[in-house]
Amino acid sequence: MTDAVAVLERLRALRAADAPTHGGRVLSYVYDSGRDELDDLADAAARLARPLNGLDPTVFPSISAMERDLIGFARRMLRGGRSVVGSITSGGTESCLLAVKTARDLWRAQHPDATGRPRLVTPTTAHAAFQKAAALFDLDWDPVPCAPDGTVRAADLVDRLDDDVALVVVSAPAYPTGALDPVAEVASAAADRGVSCHVDACFGGFVLPWWPGLPAWDFRVRGVTSISADLHKFGYAPKGVSVLLHGGGGGRRRHRAQFFATTRWPGYPVVNPTLLGSRSASPLAAAWAIAQHLGERGYAELTASTARAAAEFRRIVDGIQGLAVMGAPAGPAIALVADKNVSARERVDPHRLADAMLAHGWKVQHQPGLTQADGTRIPHSAHFTLTPVHEKEMAELGAALRAASDSVRGVRAADARMLVAALRILGYREGGRVPGPSAAWRLLRLAGAGRVSADQPMAMLMALIERLPAPVAEALLTELLARLSEP
Repeated sequence: MTDAVAVLERLRALRAADAPTHGGRVLSYVYDSGRDELDDLADAAARLARPLNGLDPTVFPSISAMERDLIGFARRMLRGGRSVVGSITSGGTESCLLAVKTARDLWRAQHPDATGRPRLVTPTTAHAAFQKAAALFDLDWDPVPCAPDGTVRAADLVDRLDDDVALVVVSAPAYPTGALDPVAEVASAAADRGVSCHVDACFGGFVLPWWPGLPAWDFRVRGVTSISADLHKFGYAPKGVSVLLHGGGGGRRRHRAQFFATTRWPGYPVVNPTLLGSRSASPLAAAWAIAQHLGERGYAELTASTARAAAEFRRIVDGIQGLAVMGAPAGPAIALVADKNVSARERVDPHRLADAMLAHGWKVQHQPGLTQADGTRIPHSAHFTLTPVHEKEMAELGAALRAASDSVRGVRAADARMLVAALRILGYREGGRVPGPSAAWRLLRLAGAGRVSADQPMAMLMALIERLPAPVAEALLTELLARLSEP
């Protein structure tokens, strides 16, 4: 046996290589309230619930009690009535998967003679979890092109709503751009056509209810049949805990379609509301404790702080030559792009900017550009998720943003065309070969992308991803991530 002290020391050494999770230095993935007492409360609650198993709440009734409280809180927050019910899940991906699975099963029940696969209609900017859901649950994913600023026209979504559509998805907001999709128009049209409509508020669900100046996008809107909202984002709970709510008339029927149940084996009766069987109760308990502590007033205060930070951040960007905010984001997700209204020598490439921010101690997320089915291109961008802690850190963040912009202004975007041309010669072109594990690893090393770390520049890898056929790029990224955890 290894001494327990030595084990923890080893873990601390491993953690030293991670990007910081507090102080707002990582502008994605982590959500810092800036209130230390929430971390302490979450730790204590998670420890109390650590031995519990969410598989059977009849044995551990505290799990059902915490879930009731959280679902009730989320229902009030999202303006749902008593007919709105739901479940606590392990995160946004599971919430989205279950929303799609539920809609598919209801569609099948309503179309028993259908021979084809149902469609899942989403804007191109909808979270990738919906592509995963379509693949897992045998639906055809039907992405609707967006404008270059990431906005989608309601009419373009509504035009796709035929009898073979099991679900249409709108985002509140879309993660890549921060745009709030036209929920009311799409949901109303979906209701008229008998199509389920899911609002993916995994990112915004615990912040947009208090964000000023937004149109209705929640259960107040006719035709919204389900909403997902992550407690481990702006609910400020540890990973991973989310909520999926069903309403829109027949909420209980929809919710029950989410379940898996069987008595057809010789063991205990299995009834799973979510995809998981055994479930840790620690994230649930932490989320419950934080929501109990903050209440609507606490979340409103934290949202006000985030909104002030976002307004100041946009003011700072407006004053930086060559850099621009993409579109008109509704909430704390803001994407930055090169300002095409100035000359090339004055522009700030967002991926060069994100790389330069590393030297100033800030980790910014690179987002590749995307050419959509209709030829419209959403440009590559740098993603910033702002949280309450950024209100007091904004002066330092603004100074870093200005200095990093000055250092890369006029520097051209990374260009992977020569490498892509070489790969095409090897057969890795549209409709051509897809590399297996060994070939993918060789290609990654050839591209200088044979490792990933918190301080690695990513502009060239992103440029390569943009230009490669999707199956080839996906094979390379799969290999890159798979190699990270190989012994």
